Order: sequence, then C-alpha cells, then structure tokens
Amino acid sequence: MSLGKCCVSGFKHDGTPAGKIEQVGGVRTYVTLPQGDYDKDKALLFLTDIFGVDALPNGLLLADSYAANGYATYVPDYLHGDPVSQEVYGSGKFDLMQWLGKHGADVTRPAIDKVVDELRKQGVKKFAAVGFCFGGRYVVDLVLDDAINVGMVAHPSLLKVPEDIQALAKKSTPFLWNHATEDVMFNKEQQKIASEILKDNDNHREFHWEGATHGFAIRGDPSDPKARQMADGAFEESVKFLQAKL
Repeated sequence: MSLGKCCVSGFKHDGTPAGKIEQVGGVRTYVTLPQGDYDKDKALLFLTDIFGVDALPNGLLLADSYAANGYATYVPDYLHGDPVSQEVYGSGKFDLMQWLGKHGADVTRPAIDKVVDELRKQGVKKFAAVGFCFGGRYVVDLVLDDAINVGMVAHPSLLKVPEDIQALAKKSTPFLWNHATEDVMFNKEQQKIASEILKDNDNHREFHWEGATHGFAIRGDPSDPKARQMADGAFEESVKFLQAKL
C-alpha cells in the first residue's frame, strides 16, 4: 500500500525538545533520558513518521514525554537526514512515491538494527518500540524478527492485510494498537480484519479512537480539545502498556 496525502498533513506542535542528538552505533539518534534514576536494562525505540527527526518537533517532544515517564528513549534518524517536509510537499513538486523508493527497508532498517546492537553492548536487555505511520511498519517487522520485547503502533501504514496480521497472531510479543477509526491508511475494514484475526491472542490490545484520523497520536491539532484528548489518551495507554509489559 502506498502512503496517502494524510501522511504528510497535520499540525506542528510547540515546544523545545529536551534531549540531544548523539551517535549511537554510528547512527544519528535523538536521545532523551529520564531525570533521576531509571531502569537502564530497558530502552524504548521511537520510530517516527516520514517527518523524521528534523522536519517537525512533534516526534521529539512526544519522545521526551516517554522519557519523563521513566524510559530511556531513542529516536534513530533512519531516514538519514532526508525527511518529508510539509513545505516541500505543499509546493506540488514533491514526488512521494519516489521518496518512498529511496527509503525502503534496505536503506532504513539497518540504522534501527545498529542502534539496537549498540544499546545491547551498553547493557540494555529489554526493548520496546513505538511506531507512528511509516514507523509502524518497522515495529511489526521487529516483532516478527523477535528483535524486541514489546511493540506499539499508532495509525500504522504500509502493512499487508491480512498477511502481516496473521504473522503477528503467531507471536507472543505484547503488542498495542492505537487505531484511528477514520484512518484511510489502515481503514475500518482492515481494523476489523485485524481484530478478528487477533481475537484469540491475549498479547494484543487494541484501542479504537472514535473520530480520529491518520496522524492523530503525533500530529493532531493541540488547540482542538477532542483531538488533544485522543492524542493524550493514546499516549497514556501506551505508557500503561509499557509499565505492564516491559
């Protein structure tokens, strides 16, 4: 499935990221750590949408929120400094499919694996990953490869339905889904298929945020009370899931 226009729409959030850019395993990575003591055996991989580390601050600010809840959080620049910007897309000259062709798994996945390998060398024993839109595809892949201990996605894209869901159903890895009921990238019918396939797998938990659109968990309108409530709700359920499963 290709990505739609909704993948490059949304709202820029205000704030200054609290973490810093470091090299982790040779990969440019935004690192944000909890204040005070925290469990250094655990790490959270935050896999961005196509805005990456640079085009919007939203992902970094949300990563900071996970760190504030006690999780060392790492945002690898798996787009290698080449994210999509709203400005370029809005110019009408941007070729999204060409961009996707340059950012396939053969280009992007190695950066994630290098970060995981380096953190293991540093003593991290348990990994969770949270992915949004484009990043959700990689969380699924990491779970299918038994590379992480907990997976979480919000409005994922590029999934193959039912094949990916059937493969996930065979795994015991805890997995959280934050669905947008109005998501055109993982639509209601696909969500229904996923729920049916996963109904007997107690390791999966699904939330269906009524009226939410693609991108709500990371690019929703912060001035809209309903949108803010749903984004906050998805984040809170993700933290609860981490606390219970990681």
